Amino acid sequence: MATLPLADRASATAQRDDLWGQPRGLWVLAGTELWDRISFHGMQALLVLYMVGALLLPGHVEHVAGFAAFRRIIEGVTGPLSVQALAAQTFGLYVGLIYFTPVIGGWIGDRLTGRRIAVSLGALLMTAGHFALAFDVTFLLALLLLILGAGLLRGNLSAQIKSLYADGDRREADAFQLYYVAINLGAFIAPIITGALATAYDWHTGFGFAGFGMLIGLIVYLIGQRHLPPDTVRAAVVERAPLTASDWSRIGGLAIVFPVQICFWIAQSQVWNVYNLWVRDHLNLRIASFMVPVPWLQALDGVAPILVMPAFLGLWRWQAQRGAEPDAIGKLAIGCAVFALGTAWLAAAPFVSGADGRAPLLWAVAFHLISNVGWLYFAPISLALYATKSPPSLRGTLVGVNYLATFFASIISGRLGGFYETMDPTRFWLMHAAIVGGGGLALALLARPLRRIFAA
Repeated sequence: MATLPLADRASATAQRDDLWGQPRGLWVLAGTELWDRISFHGMQALLVLYMVGALLLPGHVEHVAGFAAFRRIIEGVTGPLSVQALAAQTFGLYVGLIYFTPVIGGWIGDRLTGRRIAVSLGALLMTAGHFALAFDVTFLLALLLLILGAGLLRGNLSAQIKSLYADGDRREADAFQLYYVAINLGAFIAPIITGALATAYDWHTGFGFAGFGMLIGLIVYLIGQRHLPPDTVRAAVVERAPLTASDWSRIGGLAIVFPVQICFWIAQSQVWNVYNLWVRDHLNLRIASFMVPVPWLQALDGVAPILVMPAFLGLWRWQAQRGAEPDAIGKLAIGCAVFALGTAWLAAAPFVSGADGRAPLLWAVAFHLISNVGWLYFAPISLALYATKSPPSLRGTLVGVNYLATFFASIISGRLGGFYETMDPTRFWLMHAAIVGGGGLALALLARPLRRIFAA
């Protein structure tokens, strides 16, 4: 019996391991990410509302272990803060650190533990953190566990995608979009469930659900490990090749893109933060006799990319067939411009408000559709840029640097959130539109040299 050449046998084996045209490992990683995001966004949708409506009020805040010292440190930098401003700043610090620690977690996965151990340990820490949120006294401990766990998990989970594909595999570009479908599906499901649980029962029940979500994510990852790339961390430490001039050039190109990422995520982070308070105060949430829970708007922000994604993936394929598809730099600039338009749409809400001073619910629906077109052009593309242009020996670390942009942005947006009490909503949202729009303009001006760098 004739046998296939070795290369053909490897190709046939790889095809048998495919599911829906992609390696099965992608679906394992995406499934783990789905449950991570169900847990993360479920908690995130409640956090500011919980702090403003319960935790930071007299009768609660005194029971939070270490909070008096935490507040002294924060106000030592910012000056005295109201409950609302303190909640915005705390949220900004928390989300910022969630996106800072993947730099360290990616390095740990690259150099010490391997990615599988790092992801598993991170999921365990995040599960413990979500359950600790079920009690006022362990609030700060819970945030610490979530921050550390997210660093290990996110610094090493998405970094495994590239290893599933050979160089030049066209499916790789679609893989990152599909991966972000999992992120946004989790962001859609979670606020609906946790918002309903918090409304029907209490805040802590919603946080408890997030803990079970992360536990399911860990189980998915452990069961699916046979479909993932092998860990080669120890060999990589010994045999790591020195970085070439081309490697350093691409790292420099990523450093140029980095400030623009901060501009984008400042505006996006505010949608997770002060936007919830804006919805509470300035949006008509009543549909007939039903009052829409505020966290459900976060669910809409999660599902909007899924709704617009098929049309834009089709558009990009159509453009590619004609040689007109924007490259990564062009898509990032377009993403900033569209997101700026969406944020300006929020600024215009007072002009369509009714006699009660509240904008119609459909105005917020339109905002989420517009802004998430911008998100689609920016967030998956920036992750893919870091994952594909980073030297293999630093891929986990530099994917963590991609998340580091959100760290700086969240710290800044938390501080800007304090202005919400002193600025009218129109000026507040126009300020954010100018920040993200300015970032897109800078990127457009730098597009030509960046293209030369990444083509090297």
